[in-house]
Amino acid sequence: MFFNNYWLITPLVVNLIRINKKIVNIEIGLNKKVRRAYGIDEIALVPGTRTLDYDLTNPSWSIGNIKREIPIIASAMDSVVDVDTAVELSKLGALGVLNMEGIQTRYENPKDILSKISTVGKSEFVPLMQKIYSEPIKEDLIIQRINEIKEKGGIAALSGTPHAAIKFKETLVKSKLDLFFLQGTVVSTEHLGMKGKETLNIKSLCKSLKIPVVAGNCVTYEVAGLLMKAGVAALMVGIGPGAACTSRGVLGIGIPQATAISDCSSARDDYFEETGRYVPIIADGGIITGGDICKCLACGADAVMIGSPIAKSSSAPGNGFHWGMATPSPILPRGTRIEVGSTGSLERIIKGPALLDDGTHNLLGAIRTSMSTLGAKNIKEMQKVEIVIAPSLLTEGKVYQKAQRLGMGK
Repeated sequence: MFFNNYWLITPLVVNLIRINKKIVNIEIGLNKKVRRAYGIDEIALVPGTRTLDYDLTNPSWSIGNIKREIPIIASAMDSVVDVDTAVELSKLGALGVLNMEGIQTRYENPKDILSKISTVGKSEFVPLMQKIYSEPIKEDLIIQRINEIKEKGGIAALSGTPHAAIKFKETLVKSKLDLFFLQGTVVSTEHLGMKGKETLNIKSLCKSLKIPVVAGNCVTYEVAGLLMKAGVAALMVGIGPGAACTSRGVLGIGIPQATAISDCSSARDDYFEETGRYVPIIADGGIITGGDICKCLACGADAVMIGSPIAKSSSAPGNGFHWGMATPSPILPRGTRIEVGSTGSLERIIKGPALLDDGTHNLLGAIRTSMSTLGAKNIKEMQKVEIVIAPSLLTEGKVYQKAQRLGMGK
């Protein structure tokens, strides 16, 4: 009789699917099974039985022995971070990362170069970028930029690809650098190189630099676990979701952020249980609003890395434009230049007060208000809030906003 009542069978099947993850695999063809992945636009955070006073919330976090009051890192992009923005972000309680292979380390006076990038036409943009970035990186400028940040009271954080980490390792060892971000479209612990060509040993790099090394980007449980075992101090998660990145279109790779963050944070939790060493997860890419940040934290991130929201500040070096790190590739550009405009000061974007109603101002206020509403005192409690799949979250009931291009309809 039970099996004749389909309305009783359906809930049973749903619960069995939740229990057995293998059952949720979908077959897209013979011998090819896949699983569903979710982006941050497809999920929503669910309020629980407790709310908090705003002043009880504490979104601080740490990398190694460096503690930050705000879980926001500005991306190591030439349109986002220069010496002055890195210093200002440090003083605001956040963090800015300078691109070690960017314009700041290729040119003594980068302002003229940045002006050319912001004024060139669309068809001339990529050739110009390839020409600009063909200028060699100068070792003395790496040291100079680090010293400038330190002298002005900022935290000196640099980002470099594995190739640059090999080439300039001794320079970094001798410098006053505080943090190094080993960053690429995809970073793994196992790289097969050509015979006779030096490859990077991440474990050796972490030991030799004697400062916290943050590595990424990755999107899977397995790679996250291997990078943690190699000794990284934090891990960047995200492949291709950035506003100016075209890697997903050019290469066809990546995992939507909600699933990627969740998988990698599971690896972090398992690694912590095994070793007692906690490795923060940094969600990197596709994050525009305060709500996006809150959802990344709920998925398991300890902090976020953002580019385009910071590129909109009046002091950003991109002059109202933003471009991806792989844009100037001489072989296969995987980024573009987008116009983001200028919406306010860096302090207004990070700490408010907000002048815009679309969630792009006062990001810290958004984080703390969301934590207060969800009853989360700190980041660890925020990581435990309930999440639901909600494809209509950003569109439900927003007809007038969309039609009038206001608020969430912009």
